[in-house]
Amino acid sequence: MKQFKVGGMSCGHCVRAVTQAIQALEQTARVEVDLAAGLVRVEGSLDASQIQAAIREEGYEVAPA
Repeated sequence: MKQFKVGGMSCGHCVRAVTQAIQALEQTARVEVDLAAGLVRVEGSLDASQIQAAIREEGYEVAPA
């Protein structure tokens, strides 16, 4: 499972936006978002750079955790 520190997430809309952006690349990816900790965990075949690019496209700052 890949884990990322994501800045700027604050609500359910943020969770949906990040989840949908990742699942648009891989429908079966399992995405877990911890709003309080600012963490996103992704289980699937996408590589880290693809996941980070998808999260950045939604307007969030992202770095490996």
